Amino acid sequence: MSAPDADPAAEASWRPTAALATLRLRAQLLAETRSFFAGRGVLEVDTPALVQRAASEPHLHSLEVLLPGRREPLFLATSPEYAMKRLLAAGCTDIYQLAHAYRGEEASPLHNAEFMLAEWYRCGWPMAELMQETAELARLLLSLAADAPLESLSYAEAFQRELELDPLAAPLQVLRERAIGHGMDRRLAAACELDELCDWLIAVAIGPRLGLQGLTFLHHYPASQAALARLDPQDPRLALRFELYHRGVELANGFEELTDPAEQARRFAVEQHTRERRSAPAHATDERLLAALAHGLPPVSGVALGFDRALMLRIGASTLAEVLPFPIERA
Repeated sequence: MSAPDADPAAEASWRPTAALATLRLRAQLLAETRSFFAGRGVLEVDTPALVQRAASEPHLHSLEVLLPGRREPLFLATSPEYAMKRLLAAGCTDIYQLAHAYRGEEASPLHNAEFMLAEWYRCGWPMAELMQETAELARLLLSLAADAPLESLSYAEAFQRELELDPLAAPLQVLRERAIGHGMDRRLAAACELDELCDWLIAVAIGPRLGLQGLTFLHHYPASQAALARLDPQDPRLALRFELYHRGVELANGFEELTDPAEQARRFAVEQHTRERRSAPAHATDERLLAALAHGLPPVSGVALGFDRALMLRIGASTLAEVLPFPIERA
């Protein structure tokens, strides 16, 4: 009896999208990352991928998982951040994790629903000290020379240099017109608020020009974009938050962490209001994180670095599929 004819699509799609040499390099860089942290006395931890609370940030889309016998869904973690902060509050000091994270974002060459982060926390470190260590790990992963250019720009300085705008003072209509000029649909622009317009301009007009010769840090974001960062005590209009770029790609996002449970609860409420305004699903507040903050989180700075993106840039690829064994289309 002859075998049935093979489905041409299945015949192609069972194969990995990353070359064997890339998978070997991936394994090497994972080992080098662990060695990087072990040499600095940073403890590796492993927190759950399935969590009971979805991400509250308006731009994040948590993926639901329904388990037999449970009334409420679980969610695939968009980041290990909340769990790692609970460990810090419980007495862990410097910790790191190589974690798979999951986000229901629109697919693109730089996004996959499942991806890997290197996330770590340094107790007692200010943001500037963590930025330096982030640059050291990025140089290792990207195979950059020690003397490769390292640029540091405040959020406002980047807007001024690239767009001749002050993001803290520019009228909303000016930002809308500038966003339209950089490709945003006019109807969408009319519905966007300040932070949404600034995010668009960072994504399409500023970010792609950063780190073209080396590494560029973007730091001191507006307070309205603080996320989980504390505000700058010298200028409360600003947040102690940074991002790292290489060849126009965002690689890392870090904070000098917020430790005040009342302020964190207030931000959760603002995020829920924003989700409602955008007709996004409302999610229950993560009370365990608030309880951990109330118990006491030490002064700490933390950062998440996209491991897959770093590998992609290391080999000169243009899509994440080239460095993943099986992206979501072949999972």
